[in-house]
Amino acid sequence: MENTLKNARKNKDFNPHNCPVTHCLNKIGGKWKPLIIYAISKNCNRFSKLQKALPVISKQMLVNQLRELEEDGILERIIYAEIPPRVEYKLTDYGQTLMPILYIMQEWGLKDLSAKAAA
Repeated sequence: MENTLKNARKNKDFNPHNCPVTHCLNKIGGKWKPLIIYAISKNCNRFSKLQKALPVISKQMLVNQLRELEEDGILERIIYAEIPPRVEYKLTDYGQTLMPILYIMQEWGLKDLSAKAAA
């Protein structure tokens, strides 16, 4: 029983009390996902552009986060049959529903930064 609980906690969908905030954080929580979603919404839709927009993220972490966002239906990966092959990411309709949340976070961050600068 205890092992099952430990393994469940490693699962990103662990939400024992069916909390809506936990559910949201399971989808977009963490250091990078909100930034990736925001960058893609601003037309930063290629892997190399994302690396330039988020220079501190490692290549492997970016790959992992993009895969998770794609698995969760937030991003769509579009592969163009060209030489060399081109891959772009775009927000799905489901992913677009997250934008009001990110805009509110941005607004709060701007206000907080202004308040700290004024203090």
